[in-house]
Amino acid sequence: MQQLNHTNININIKMQKNQPSLGHTNFFIVFFSLAIIAAIFLISCLIGIGDTPLFCTESISDEILPTTTTPMQLDAILHYATSPRVPQQSLPEITLSFNVLQSISPCNFLVFGLGHDSLMWASFNPNGHTLFLEEDPLWVRTILKTAPDLNAAIINYRTKVTDADDLLSSYQSEPECSPSKGYIRGNTQCKLAITSLPEEVYDKEWDMIMIDAPRGYYNEASGRMGAIYSAAVMARNRKKPGVTHVFLHDVDRKVEKAYAQEFLCRKNLKKAVGRLWHFEIPPVENVTQNNATFC
Repeated sequence: MQQLNHTNININIKMQKNQPSLGHTNFFIVFFSLAIIAAIFLISCLIGIGDTPLFCTESISDEILPTTTTPMQLDAILHYATSPRVPQQSLPEITLSFNVLQSISPCNFLVFGLGHDSLMWASFNPNGHTLFLEEDPLWVRTILKTAPDLNAAIINYRTKVTDADDLLSSYQSEPECSPSKGYIRGNTQCKLAITSLPEEVYDKEWDMIMIDAPRGYYNEASGRMGAIYSAAVMARNRKKPGVTHVFLHDVDRKVEKAYAQEFLCRKNLKKAVGRLWHFEIPPVENVTQNNATFC
């Protein structure tokens, strides 16, 4: 893998988190305004005004179409209707993840990163468990001021972007990093394993993992090497039926692409939209090939 070349231009472009262009802002305002209208229609349909449901026939009962709107979803509608801040990912990228969440929710949803889109992701998983992992304590406090009900934890990474090349070329020589070992908790010998995660991350099996952090656009940033490796190990260790859905954002960057190909595997790539890749990773016990490599 060639040595990464990060320039000051990239730093200046991306130093502010989740700052979309005016065009994107207007686009998402329209999108979420339509979502609000749809939600109002649905709520009116469900609860009605007075004794008669509005717009709906009396033949639709609560058994067929129960009232399931959660407080988190209502908070999300209000938040995005009144805030100039909008999600960083594009609508097609969000739709890809949303469609999967819609098919498996309620589920255990782990997100590397916390931002202006977090309330949206949590509202997409009503009655499920969504946990956000963030390395910047100040940023966590900033986001939780406007969305205090989000479940977020502060973690530390042991890597830097400048380590990416060496870690990718040398991890196979560290026995504790090998896929046959397959553990993260307490794995201090493998620098790619994230050992500062909350206990619930190690204890739960995660049905969906979104990797959109930590920052990886300048040399001293933590980079997503550890997040990608740890997500792969967690997915391979799954005991429940089915696959683990792993979404990786910013695959246009060299580190993300190289580590995805090494640990998440091209054969597991189901769909690519914009800068987002969707992988379906089976448990290792369902993999018939030699367990000497991740792919």
